[in-house]
Amino acid sequence: MRLALFQPDIPQNVGAAMRLCACLNVGLDIIEPCAFPLDDRAMRRAALDYGPLAAVARHESWAAFLAQVAPPARLVLLSTRGEGRFPDFAFRADDIVLMGSESAGAPDAVHHAAFARLRIPIAGPARSLNVVTAATLALGEALRQNSLYPSDGSAPA
Repeated sequence: MRLALFQPDIPQNVGAAMRLCACLNVGLDIIEPCAFPLDDRAMRRAALDYGPLAAVARHESWAAFLAQVAPPARLVLLSTRGEGRFPDFAFRADDIVLMGSESAGAPDAVHHAAFARLRIPIAGPARSLNVVTAATLALGEALRQNSLYPSDGSAPA
């Protein structure tokens, strides 16, 4: 299971995604170009000390990312334009949950490359969730479906 961010705009969201991925033991792909330097201080501050715990792969472009994605991995795009609802989707353990950029979403080329395009049902008139909040919902469901939550080290109940 991996999370991919397509051309992120906000360093704090990348930092929050790094923390999320470190806590859930999920890999993170950052698809450049980003709207900020990846070593930006705000991103490091948002990741706190979780940054080194995250398995992060950087890709210089969409094409470079696609060249690294090997079957049977499927790209599962979360989008306000998604056809299906994420709670109704059967996730697999090797899926890559893909998020568009905060300002522009995902372009048509990204939509066409995705195996599935899913939306998060939200109450109107709200338009969308924060990108990392949305990723958290989808990853949580994907991990639950595949029994992949990391062990927290506590004794079984």
